[in-house]
Amino acid sequence: MPVTFKTCYTVRPMEQTLHERLPLSEWDQIGTITHVPIIYLYRPPQNWLSHNNATMAATLKDSLSRVLVPFYPLAGRLHWIGNGRLELHCNDKGVQFVEAESTSTLQDLGDFSPSSEYHHLVPTVDYTLPIHDLPLVLVQLTNFKCGGISLSINISHAVADGPSALHFMCEWARLARGETLQTAPFLDRRVLRAGEPPLAVFPTTRHVHTEFDHPPLLLGQTGYTEERKKKTTVAILKLSKRQVETLRKTANESWCEHSNGRGYSRYESVTGHVWRSACKARGHREKQPTALGVCVDSRGRMQPPLPKGYFGNATLDVVATSVAGDLVSKPLGYAASRIREAIERVSDEYVRSGIEFLKRQEDLSRFQDLYAMGSEKGPFYGNPNLGVVSWLTLPIYGVDFGWGKELYMGPGTHDFDGDSLLLPGPDGDGSLLLALCLQVDHMDAFKNHFYQDIVCRRRLYHAATLADHTWTSWMLIVSHVAWMQIASHVAHVLDYVDNFTAASGTGRHGCENREDNTGKAAAGGEHGGIVGQ
Repeated sequence: MPVTFKTCYTVRPMEQTLHERLPLSEWDQIGTITHVPIIYLYRPPQNWLSHNNATMAATLKDSLSRVLVPFYPLAGRLHWIGNGRLELHCNDKGVQFVEAESTSTLQDLGDFSPSSEYHHLVPTVDYTLPIHDLPLVLVQLTNFKCGGISLSINISHAVADGPSALHFMCEWARLARGETLQTAPFLDRRVLRAGEPPLAVFPTTRHVHTEFDHPPLLLGQTGYTEERKKKTTVAILKLSKRQVETLRKTANESWCEHSNGRGYSRYESVTGHVWRSACKARGHREKQPTALGVCVDSRGRMQPPLPKGYFGNATLDVVATSVAGDLVSKPLGYAASRIREAIERVSDEYVRSGIEFLKRQEDLSRFQDLYAMGSEKGPFYGNPNLGVVSWLTLPIYGVDFGWGKELYMGPGTHDFDGDSLLLPGPDGDGSLLLALCLQVDHMDAFKNHFYQDIVCRRRLYHAATLADHTWTSWMLIVSHVAWMQIASHVAHVLDYVDNFTAASGTGRHGCENREDNTGKAAAGGEHGGIVGQ
């Protein structure tokens, strides 16, 4: 896709902000600490473009400058302080804003699946520079010849997790529309003991933090190097509301060992299906260990919950594990149960235990994914592993900067094997989208298993339902026939009784007649007593 870069600006907070060294929490400093791209595609109305196109960039830069006042840490820079640890210097150095244009159209992007084309629409981070020279936020506005635009942002994961990044985007859009800030960011990370030394005494309750271990290797391999080199591809796969319901119903009916008495959620059911499909597509052996990375937002799980608007990393990566043979041979509910088990480990006690564990580590480097910076150290969630991040409950849609809601929102680039993201369908119809990156050799097989297994489950369900209805119908027929036979026998018996009693002058209702006539006699008729004798 041809993209011409026109200008590059540095946008700083409109007002002077607090200059300080902000300690980061342990959760800020592990996992992915490089930038994560998000892209929005818009098609502003023609009448809006004719009056406002020239001021679009100016509006974005002005509102960005204003939103950086309450979100001032994003205008700062990271610094290494030794032993794989980072510190955030709030110094108003600003964020990068790039203007570009393309002779392509939005239609050229097809179904908007993340691809190599998106690399030209997302601002580039030059990781050859020292980390303290890298902006924490980079923005690119690209105008297409059709009048459409893309607005992409690359934001440092060491400073903000998904909920925090989307909080920033929503507030920026509000200011661009001329509205006021809705929720101010809560910036004091000391609520997660940021900058504090380890406790003098380790908590008595110990948790096993398997998320800090490196995930399994392919059987027979001693490292991830070969798997990292393999070419990957990206797809966005849609699940209709009916397909989601089929998976959830299958998971809940096939494995009844629910914890807390709750049925499996959309995320647990669909992610379990993704995990099983990946094992099949990759051709794993039965004994192949496999790990699934699950992101859990701890904000509401802390006691007390973290303050509203907490800005930073409060989303933990926990790990569900199994062997491929169990995932493939056992029902879908088994995979969902493994995921549920991992999620439910995250409690206030668990989070604080993890913080203490990391504080006691001499060096955090081995817990950091620095692949984008040219390092092959750190965890690798490619084959035989997988990571499925959920954006199902985040405010990802309706980010309106003044020219209407987006046509598309999603990950800007997504090129690491095993990375996947679950998003709600943009139409609010109950559908889901799976943005998935796999090795080229595995993608077609994955799609086949992903959809065909749902079809098979639906057919099995319909067959079971039909069988149940058929059995019920047969039972009704048999019951009807049986009752007809019983009624026939009763009729024969009653006819016999009628014939037998006719000769003696009594009917088969003699007792009833006796009661009625007794009553009549009591009322003053002598015939009652005579008949009753």
